[in-house]
Amino acid sequence: MSKADNMLSILWLLQTGKRLTAKQLAEALEMNIRTVYRYIDALCASGVPIVADSGHNGGYSLLQPFTDAPLLFDLNEQKSLIHAAVFAQEAGYPFGEDLDRAITKLKRYTNEEQRGAIERHSRGFDVILPPANPLLASMLQELEISVANEHTLIVDYQKNFQTEYQTRQIDPYGLVHWKATWYVVAFCHLRGDIRSFRVDRIGNMTRTDSTFQRPAMFSARHYFLSSLLSDADRQEKPISIKIIGRKQALNDLCGHWFLGRTLVERTNEEAHFQLDEQLVHTHVPHILLPFGKAIRVQEPSFLKDRLAAIAADLLHYYQST
Repeated sequence: MSKADNMLSILWLLQTGKRLTAKQLAEALEMNIRTVYRYIDALCASGVPIVADSGHNGGYSLLQPFTDAPLLFDLNEQKSLIHAAVFAQEAGYPFGEDLDRAITKLKRYTNEEQRGAIERHSRGFDVILPPANPLLASMLQELEISVANEHTLIVDYQKNFQTEYQTRQIDPYGLVHWKATWYVVAFCHLRGDIRSFRVDRIGNMTRTDSTFQRPAMFSARHYFLSSLLSDADRQEKPISIKIIGRKQALNDLCGHWFLGRTLVERTNEEAHFQLDEQLVHTHVPHILLPFGKAIRVQEPSFLKDRLAAIAADLLHYYQST
C-alpha cells in the first residue's frame, strides 16, 4: 500500500476507540514498528490529534471530537455504502475489484459492535438484477477513463441486428446504465451529432491521441432520457386509449417508463392514456401484449385489431415452424 493508504489505515484503527500500542498497530498492518512511529509523527504533523499515553496501559488514541469528523463514517453511512456496493456489483460496475477492496477496508477498520451491526444489516439486503456480462468490464473501464480524460475513440460498432461492424470515431461524453444495459453517449464524427451506443455491440476499440472538450453542463443522463421519451411527448395527432383490467396489472401498466408519461386519469378499474396516433399503431401493442388477459382495451377499436393481428401472426409463425 502507499504511504497515504497506510496512514489512513492507522487512522481507521485508532477510530475504533481503542488505545493501541505501536506494536499492535504494526502487527495489524503487517509493517515494521519503526514505520508506524514515522506515520504517527506524520499524522501529528498534519494536525491529527493523536494522544500518546505512556506506561503499562499506554498507547495511541484519538481525541474524541476527531472520531466524529466527517472523514470517518457512522453506522448509517457505513451501511448505506455497503448497500450501494451491492447494487453496483449486481449492475455490472466495471471497477468491481476496487470496490471490493474499499468495502474490505471499511469493514476492517471498525470495532466489534460496528461490525456486528453492519453484518446484521447486510444479511437481509439482497439485489437481484439480470446477469451482467463480465466480458464488458475491461471495455467499460476503458470507456470511463476516456470519458474522464476526454480521449477520442475509434470503435467497431454493430448497429441493431446487422451482422457486420461499422467503424466509428466517437468522443465519449458519458456512460449510462439503463434497464440492465450499458450505453455510451458520444459525439459521432460520422453522423456529426450526439448518439447513444450500446456497449455490448462494440467490437474492437482503440484510444486515439486526439482529445475533445465535452460541452459545458452536458448531461449524458438527460440526453439519453430525452431521446427515449421524445416519442412519448410527441402529440401531433393525440388520441385516447382506455384500458380496464386487474388492479396490479394496471399498476404495472401505469408505472411503465414509456406509458406512464402519457397517463391522463386512473381509477381502480381503468387507466386512460393519451398518445400520438402513430405511436398507438407502432409502440403500444408491443407494450400491451405481455399483459395477456390481465387487461382489456376498451378503445380505440383499431388497437384491439392491431393486438389481434400481432397475436395471429405469432400463432401462424410458430405453427409453421
